[in-house]
Amino acid sequence: MGLEGKSAIVTGAGRDIGRSCALRLAEAGASVAINYFSSAEGAEATVAEIRDAGGKAFAIQGDMTSPTDTRALAERTAAEFGGIHVLVNNTGGLIARVKIAEMSLEHWQRVMDVNVTSSFLMTNAVLQHMTEGAIINIASQAARDGGGPGASAYAASKGALLTWTRGLAKELAPDIRVNGICPGMIDTDFHNVFTKPEVRTAVSANTPLKREGTPDEVAKLAVFLAGDGSSYMTGANVDINGGLAFS
Repeated sequence: MGLEGKSAIVTGAGRDIGRSCALRLAEAGASVAINYFSSAEGAEATVAEIRDAGGKAFAIQGDMTSPTDTRALAERTAAEFGGIHVLVNNTGGLIARVKIAEMSLEHWQRVMDVNVTSSFLMTNAVLQHMTEGAIINIASQAARDGGGPGASAYAASKGALLTWTRGLAKELAPDIRVNGICPGMIDTDFHNVFTKPEVRTAVSANTPLKREGTPDEVAKLAVFLAGDGSSYMTGANVDINGGLAFS
């Protein structure tokens, strides 16, 4: 499980799951590059926490749908840490709940770009510097069940990530392993913004473990997939949803 001497990039790491992944990877020994888009305060706080614990980290703002920004992130990480060994593609979002009949092409493309194109661009940039290691794509339970009301575009984009993960796993083996994570109801700003409190309460009640998950629980799974403990796993999309759905 140790990642001493390794370096990692976590995109969208200024808050929630991304922030927890950065902290847990650093705890496992990795030097961590923290990308953020608008959560500067959270990103800098994450860097400070890692450094205070004796680790190495830096934060860099960037739009992961921009080829220029993704290349800059990969190049700086490789230069500062001597290479890249782990990539966590965490950038993503719902944007808004919109029904298909009311959806514009612009909205559809924005959702696809932030969830799928971002992973393509960051992976492409990292592969210029990575010869071995692990890539982890953060998908969603929505990729399995189609998502909630007004989230069909989001679900489709996350479903694409599952197939993207499988394709990458075949293409990059045996030196680079690629796996995905499908979180269910996790206590994050995503649900603070897009999910009504009564819906969250009902989902928790229907979950066998009777609660929402935490970003740290998802991060622990990401660290496992990044390390030697998962050395015979690639192309897997792992559910973490408290038993709410099985696949």
